[in-house]
Amino acid sequence: MYVGPPKTARSHRTVPLPRVAVDAMKAHLRDFPANGSEGWIFTAQQGGPEVYTHFMDGSWRPACAKAGIAKGTEPHALRHHYASLLIKHGESVKTVSERLGHTNAAMTLNIYTHPWPDSEERTRAAVDKAYADRSADAQPQVDEAA
Repeated sequence: MYVGPPKTARSHRTVPLPRVAVDAMKAHLRDFPANGSEGWIFTAQQGGPEVYTHFMDGSWRPACAKAGIAKGTEPHALRHHYASLLIKHGESVKTVSERLGHTNAAMTLNIYTHPWPDSEERTRAAVDKAYADRSADAQPQVDEAA
């Protein structure tokens, strides 16, 4: 296993953790304190960093099976899931790009265009919402046949 500096300068970034992740990390660190000068958070039973194959066989695959996640799903799928959640909940392409450490927003769009909501429906909904607060008699009458 190679342990070294991040792949790129963009790999150094701050990613805001949701409450569920903070709570899980606190519980993990309470049960398994990060000891030693390296400060590893997830360690092998004998100490030091977890070896990928041991992690996959001993933790990842059993957890996926228990959760009903398709066999063959790799940890990188969590990154795609995270990006898809951000998109689904209205984050901008710029924000998603920054959270993932992409070089630019174009890279994010090349990978994640499909999860962004259909713009045709969103534009209709935006205009409808903008005028929803107007009373019915204040709204102009539109001839549907026109």
